[in-house]
Amino acid sequence: MQPEKSIEILHQDDAILAVNKPAGLPVIPDGFDAKKPNLQSLLSQTFGRLWVVHRLDLDTSGVLLFARSAEVHRQLNLQFEHHVILKLYHLLAWGTLDWETRVVSLPLRVNGDRGHRTVIDMQHGKPARTAFTVLERFPGDITLLSATPTSGYTHQIRAHCATTGLWLVDDPLYFPRPFPLPVEFQPLHRSDLLPHAQFLPVSRTALHAHEITFQHPISYQTVTLQAPHPIDFAETLKVLRFH
Repeated sequence: MQPEKSIEILHQDDAILAVNKPAGLPVIPDGFDAKKPNLQSLLSQTFGRLWVVHRLDLDTSGVLLFARSAEVHRQLNLQFEHHVILKLYHLLAWGTLDWETRVVSLPLRVNGDRGHRTVIDMQHGKPARTAFTVLERFPGDITLLSATPTSGYTHQIRAHCATTGLWLVDDPLYFPRPFPLPVEFQPLHRSDLLPHAQFLPVSRTALHAHEITFQHPISYQTVTLQAPHPIDFAETLKVLRFH
């Protein structure tokens, strides 16, 4: 079981608790096995009842907010609904790109295929927008990018990233591509990418929720919290910079 003391606390007060979620630990109890460790239950042992405001995928690390009362939960939910809360992710991706910034505005349909992936659906998808910015380039067509999703659909960043001709490092779900790409985007081949993966410490989808900005529900001040890269992500960056 993941000990609560190993979970980094980024902020705590009477209204909210913010932590740096470890990769591999689910946010809420498993629907089939409630005894499996999960972040909400582990933290509740120390901090009392916590309300889940938003979630991160199992393999995703980074900043996560919990509300400490029903009223705070309601207020933060409203901020998410009205896009007041801003989230910024860091990700490592494979592939050749010739741009520094790109905004992807393509409609998404969650759980859109047999692999339970989020897919582009021009007819039935919901509007979604993600802004990507190159932060650092490495040999072997590996790039560190930031991603800022305006909406917050499941797997949004991973699905939108694929439309730019990129693949998140160690993301098996979205490779091969789950949907047809426009003609200008040429698909990558796993055989072209695997040789580079042998020296990378990260062994899960290389996505980290780096920063969140929101209005504090009690003080109404703007709060920005950042989550440091976990060891596997940080060590991977070191390897890439000195490889």
